[in-house]
Amino acid sequence: MKGRRFLKRREFIHLMGGFGAALAFPNVLLQGCKKALYKAGKQTPVIWLQGQSCSGCSVSLLNSIDPDIASVITAHISLNFHQTISFATGDTAINIIRQAVENKRDDYILVVEGSIPSKSDLYCTLGEIDGHHKGIREWVEELGSRARAVVAVGTCATYGGIPAAELRATGGNPTGAQSVAEILPQKTVINVPGCPPHPDWMVGTLVQVVLKRRPRLDEYGRPLLYFKDTVHDNCERLQYYKQEVFAEKWGDEGCLYKLGCLGIDTNCDIPKRKWLGGVNSCTGSGSGCIGCTEPAFPDTGKRGLYEHKKG
Repeated sequence: MKGRRFLKRREFIHLMGGFGAALAFPNVLLQGCKKALYKAGKQTPVIWLQGQSCSGCSVSLLNSIDPDIASVITAHISLNFHQTISFATGDTAINIIRQAVENKRDDYILVVEGSIPSKSDLYCTLGEIDGHHKGIREWVEELGSRARAVVAVGTCATYGGIPAAELRATGGNPTGAQSVAEILPQKTVINVPGCPPHPDWMVGTLVQVVLKRRPRLDEYGRPLLYFKDTVHDNCERLQYYKQEVFAEKWGDEGCLYKLGCLGIDTNCDIPKRKWLGGVNSCTGSGSGCIGCTEPAFPDTGKRGLYEHKKG
């Protein structure tokens, strides 16, 4: 049919995480995935909200290469609302999510990017209702309680991230930034952490949810498909570690552990999946792992790459 583009089998396997993941899906699903995804995508609205964030997760999503994000949005997923890439603005845009609340719909998927302020709604508002600013917390509570599924993308939404970091001088956090799971304790929130998360993790998880296939999660709510192994398990520099060859300064050959690399304590498949369509990874480029997919990020103390500024 003109204008429509169905996923190829190779694309579907790529979305699901590669050959190993494909083995976990019955052939009947793979054979029928194209029509099933197209049909499910057209029937399932997706509402994507942004709280306290830098929008880096959305930028990462837009770097999705195969399939490109335009194909995912226009042909396979009904993305009804997204603060950054929606064409609609003002009341027209807000009415989309307002109607979902007022009509008590429960057929949509809620995706949240960014942490949620708990000390005051004024720290992060989204649109106006009858002339009054409405906080992102209210939207997440109202939409999240009825959503068919809730997906938190990025470490700010999954664990609080940088907006939830404590002030060195006084302790505590000025906005009381919380994760989506803390705002919605009654829901099972699927966490896709990362600063930013890999586009494959976001698109692949979203496709699974649209197809009503809830991914298997680890103790932190992360899909095991992408977060089962540690960075260290598949690191390009693992042989250096086994041979006890450690870099003494940046740019040296060797394992980056002594320079603060957190690959041993960090779960994700970046060394295998790599960024930018398979070009390179964090450890492969010599920058070391900063542990951005873990709940402790960015306050990883003396074990991390970053040191607390003195004075």
